[in-house]
Amino acid sequence: MFNKILIANRGEIALRVIRAAREMGIATVAVHSTADSDAMHVRMADESVCIGPPPGTQSYLSIPAIMSACEVTGAEAIHPGYGFLSENATFVQIVQDHGLTFIGPTADHIRTMGDKITAKETMKALGVPCVPGSEGGVPDLGTARQLADEMGYPVIIKATAGGGGRGMKVAETAEGLESAFMTARSEAKAAFGNDEVYIEKYLTTPRHIEIQVFGDGKGHAVHLGERDCSLQRRHQKVFEEAPGPAISAEERARIGKICADAVAKINYIGAGTIEFLYENGEFYFIEMNTRLQVEHPVTESIFDVDLVREQIRVAAGLPMSFGQDDLSIRGHSIEVRINAEKLPDFSPCPGKITVYHAPGGLGVRMDSAIYDGYSIPPYYDSLIGKLIVHGRDRPEALARLKRALGELIVDGIHTTVPLFHALLEEPDIQTGDYNIHWLETWLETQRAHG
Repeated sequence: MFNKILIANRGEIALRVIRAAREMGIATVAVHSTADSDAMHVRMADESVCIGPPPGTQSYLSIPAIMSACEVTGAEAIHPGYGFLSENATFVQIVQDHGLTFIGPTADHIRTMGDKITAKETMKALGVPCVPGSEGGVPDLGTARQLADEMGYPVIIKATAGGGGRGMKVAETAEGLESAFMTARSEAKAAFGNDEVYIEKYLTTPRHIEIQVFGDGKGHAVHLGERDCSLQRRHQKVFEEAPGPAISAEERARIGKICADAVAKINYIGAGTIEFLYENGEFYFIEMNTRLQVEHPVTESIFDVDLVREQIRVAAGLPMSFGQDDLSIRGHSIEVRINAEKLPDFSPCPGKITVYHAPGGLGVRMDSAIYDGYSIPPYYDSLIGKLIVHGRDRPEALARLKRALGELIVDGIHTTVPLFHALLEEPDIQTGDYNIHWLETWLETQRAHG
């Protein structure tokens, strides 16, 4: 087992890793920008190293600075958290070339799954169901028209190197294809430096279902059920739950086995999430995230496992501490993402927190790095906390979430807490009857009514 690991991240996920490491008796190193010198992850780690000025490109994304921090502190392994360098294959290769351990998948697996066309081809070959679409990049508008006519409208144009909804456009009809195709290419070029796009059949009312998988890198893997992440705004998740309210036990077992078998065949190591669109009883692969997900706590809650601890164990060469037969679902869990944003336009709201009180009680977990007097810097993601609840069933989890939101106090800034109070009053949320378009449609209705 490692003696010391460095966490190449910030905020609540850095705290999450520090807590797991501390329980395992492993010393931790926090890295931070000058803007984060008073951050909670810096206070809680055994050691800390300043790696640069506030902009992420000059600190948390600076590979030389992070490698230097490892060298001066003697850290043997690096946990990337999520975001920043967590899915950067070049970073992983550099870590390994320096004789250190990357707590996550191999550079090859990250590289394969980081390109959406290669990922789709790989998953298709492994028996994972995929959305009908182009076999690779679409070189020109004429080819796009031919493919769209064959699949039938609507279709969606996506950047091969995309993410976060950028370089993604829907063409409802043949008349709208040219505009969607050219806009997607332009956005992709600006955002990723690569204007290659591909085309897929667009599902009209799907749910976003993701399967949590975990491998030991030696041909063994398990699945830990699904999460329903359909409530999204601009392709960003805001509300996640497990198990999915629309997924049967038979469907869970079927798609879970397909995913576990797939990652076992490629000797995948660590945590990964295989994301699907789900419509009319069918699953369609969209991408794989080769890292820990923001919403991993809902899976931990219903399976009573520590995914970060497990990541560290397998990275150190130890076997997984559970097999598929050891995993059974216990109750229901929901997570809501608390962002420092001002409603109704969701504009970022950095500033000083004057009062903070976290909710508590049975089945309530608050993952956050904020505290009384903490000043949220304007340089990073607006996520300031995740409120996770667990209940014996979905109605109890919803009731517990409502109670916990009522206890949560974050004064001095605006947050998205009022959004969740409002959502919990909606019949569709209470029954679990929603899809990936539900939240955007609901927000439009709210704006129209003032």
